[in-house]
Amino acid sequence: MYVDVSEPQAAETAPGLLTINLSALARNYRALAARLAPTAAGAVVKADAYGLGATRVAPALHAAGCRTFFVAHLGEALKLRRLIPDDSRLFVLNGLLPGAEALCADADIIPVLNSLEQVANWAAAAQAQGRSLPAALQFDTGMSRLGLSDDEAQALVDDPSLLRGIDIAFVMSHLASADEPDSPQNAAQLAAMRRFAAAYPGLDICFSNSGGIFLDAGYHVALARPGIALYGGAPTGGIGNPMEPVVRLDVRVTQTRTVPAGARVGYGGTYVTKGETRLATVAAGYADGLPRHLSDRGAAYFGGTRLPIVGRVSMDAMTLDISALPEGALKLGSLVEIIGPHQSLEDVAAAAGTIAYEILTSLGQRYHRAYR
Repeated sequence: MYVDVSEPQAAETAPGLLTINLSALARNYRALAARLAPTAAGAVVKADAYGLGATRVAPALHAAGCRTFFVAHLGEALKLRRLIPDDSRLFVLNGLLPGAEALCADADIIPVLNSLEQVANWAAAAQAQGRSLPAALQFDTGMSRLGLSDDEAQALVDDPSLLRGIDIAFVMSHLASADEPDSPQNAAQLAAMRRFAAAYPGLDICFSNSGGIFLDAGYHVALARPGIALYGGAPTGGIGNPMEPVVRLDVRVTQTRTVPAGARVGYGGTYVTKGETRLATVAAGYADGLPRHLSDRGAAYFGGTRLPIVGRVSMDAMTLDISALPEGALKLGSLVEIIGPHQSLEDVAAAAGTIAYEILTSLGQRYHRAYR
């Protein structure tokens, strides 16, 4: 059964239908938690739960047993804090920008501290509030993105007073190549993580992302934080996807026509028909998360029949060659499958020369969203 939540488009006005299966999401969470046990499983719900709607996704994950949530920015956490029960912890992966500390503390949100400056600002906030404040410490184990450097980590060891007033929930880092099980970077990062953690005996370690969950148990430690795997994306490249699909996308036909041989299709006329061709224009394009790189490479499906994208994907439309279908099979308002049983999220990403993360988080707000 589908529930119309009027978010953000009514079905009759929307260019397509984005179906989000919250039951499949919950099953994915429970499957990951079972694989990790006794390691705890959190959930990454940043970027509006990878574009699927954090206001619906986070409560569904809580109902499935999740009690630790991660977002990227404080603004995301502030919106989410009132939607998940007080028994949940909510962490901000990017830490805090200067001046946001009191707002974070008052909302019972926990920053991940990535630099000595963030440590100092959070310690000052704790002193100003007259109480200890929780935080996680992140170390850079080889990704050169976020986290305390070797020198910064040593500074904390040399002067423990820098952490005065900070209650460290756990220490953490982020795997850069976990989706490549044979990458030597994985073992190197794990060794670096354990070296950093040795300065904080007795504290939990949070390390594995989705891909890390499918490495050996040595990467699991105390807490993992799956992201893409929750939403049905493949956690590991080059092998079958063990996760259940969560998303289906169908878009509507806005026009069909028959054109002769030699007709140019789309911007720039880059595609030229070789013979008489039946075409369908559908009401979604790169503004709706379907990249321009799908031009002349990607496809839609109808009843199991592949319908190639011909010509360039434009902002609000793209054109399909529907010659393989019986005449009249598609008409104004018909739905064709973009992501679904015949074409996975990874298939679309591969055709566009990108990754599933980018496709998923780019799906726009113009679709009608139906939550199962």
